[in-house]
Amino acid sequence: MKKIVECVPNFSEGRDLAAIRQITDAIESVQGVQLLDVDPGESTNRTVVTFIGEPEPVAEAAFRAVQKAAELIDMSKHSGEHARFGATDVCPFVPVAGATMEDCVTIARAVGERIGEELGFPVYLYEHAARSPERCNLADVRSGEYEGLAKKLSDPDWKPDFGPAEFNSKAGATAVGAREFLIAYNINLNTTDRRYANEIAYELRERGRWKREGNTEPFYYKGNVVYFAEGRFPDGNSDFVAGSFEELAEHYRVEYGRDLYERYRSLGLDPADLTGRPVYKDGLFTHLKGIGWVVEDYQCAQISLNLTDYKVTPPQTVLEAARELAAQRGIVVTGSEVVGVVPFDAMNRAGRYYLQRMRKSTGIPARDLVTTAVQAMGLRDVADFDIEKKVIGLPSQDGSLANMKVTDFVDEVSRDTPAPGGGSIAALAGALGSALASMVFNLSVGKGEFDDRYKELCKWAEKAQQAKDQLIRAIDEDTEAFNEVVAAMRLPKDSPEQQAARAAAMQAGYKSAAKVPLRTARLCREVLDLCQAAADLGNDAVMSDAGVGALMALAGVQGALHNVRIN
Repeated sequence: MKKIVECVPNFSEGRDLAAIRQITDAIESVQGVQLLDVDPGESTNRTVVTFIGEPEPVAEAAFRAVQKAAELIDMSKHSGEHARFGATDVCPFVPVAGATMEDCVTIARAVGERIGEELGFPVYLYEHAARSPERCNLADVRSGEYEGLAKKLSDPDWKPDFGPAEFNSKAGATAVGAREFLIAYNINLNTTDRRYANEIAYELRERGRWKREGNTEPFYYKGNVVYFAEGRFPDGNSDFVAGSFEELAEHYRVEYGRDLYERYRSLGLDPADLTGRPVYKDGLFTHLKGIGWVVEDYQCAQISLNLTDYKVTPPQTVLEAARELAAQRGIVVTGSEVVGVVPFDAMNRAGRYYLQRMRKSTGIPARDLVTTAVQAMGLRDVADFDIEKKVIGLPSQDGSLANMKVTDFVDEVSRDTPAPGGGSIAALAGALGSALASMVFNLSVGKGEFDDRYKELCKWAEKAQQAKDQLIRAIDEDTEAFNEVVAAMRLPKDSPEQQAARAAAMQAGYKSAAKVPLRTARLCREVLDLCQAAADLGNDAVMSDAGVGALMALAGVQGALHNVRIN
């Protein structure tokens, strides 16, 4: 599986469209990079750019963009509403598909080092790429902003990770980091009252809300705010009242397993100076920011959310909590909206979540999983949701043979060319066998007599889907491998040197041509086990399908091994 990484640099220019275009042109000059979004803001004088690709081209495109921004943007003349300290203010790398956070940390540090060495201005690493806990938080790294950068650089504690500790008045400094994918996600309500959207947003978000008492049902915001007082320290989540903050913090640690000192510091409040300050009630979710607003184009209020780590706080869980909170207040959630793009992994998890709730099989094709999530979350309620455009890292079968019509593929095999041949047909046979095994498992799920085997059947069906997808890819891989042999055969052989080079190329080609069918044979052998499990566990009414699947898998094993021997 390819490693796909996202980069979301923020440039301190949102008004000069020609300059912005030059920066994005620099990004698109790198082959293998796909520019997804360019979002300039006039009031912030800032542009957020999003592009994806494999690690190496993304790293190169990021460097070229930073280089071009340093050339075009003069920070000494910059003004805007958003916090910033450099021409390229931040440059985060995000794992999307196949890539890990460790991969992104490696990329961030390499790009940061290159910026510091080749472009000669300060670079700070942040979030997962940071080398010390004090530099994880972007707000801390960027504190003082551009205007305070010269002073910051004179402080030994803020020596840059890369580049000189010298103030560059034109380029400023750049923060390069690695972070989780941020999903911008809105939940739609059947009201145009912003207060109702805020009411639910405040309950959901990590920041939480002021604790209130009195008239709080069904709308909490109508109650009276509770404040800390001398000798009176109420718990935000219960009726407990402590005599000191120390006592309250201990209660909070025991009851909720969290640090109350850190909680109030994160709100910008000093735990030693809370008298007269409002008490905060915890939100339901971590890694979640939210507020309510009204979108005139949609004629509805929305709960506007940023999920900063969807693996900890997934959108489907937040949505279901919002539905419950809305129902308690007589409000209806009509659907939801993804702003920008969303990783396949997030949609895959959501699809599985809803299928499990319905006791339906999770061992279905990837696109079916995504479609399930789209329908269950109402993602087409106010705007179109084009799966091809909105989902990053969506698994696909790109091979030309695999995408042919059945009749065209059969005709292609029948022609007077050596490929596609037996190896591709063996892979196809195995893929069909695995598909039949998956079908048996999926047809068994939901039948009353198989309820106690739900998880087991889903597990087997998922394995069958994985084997099927690998074997479909092998259809084209086998032909591509044999084409290497054909290409080697066509090399010149007039001189001893050419003959030696041709022989070496042919040997390498045959080696590759043997490896693919060997892998196909192993996969088909696994499919035989899947078909056996389908026969043992599945519905008797479809046992013939398990049998046909096994025969196809056996043909795949034997056919692939014939190709290994001849190659």
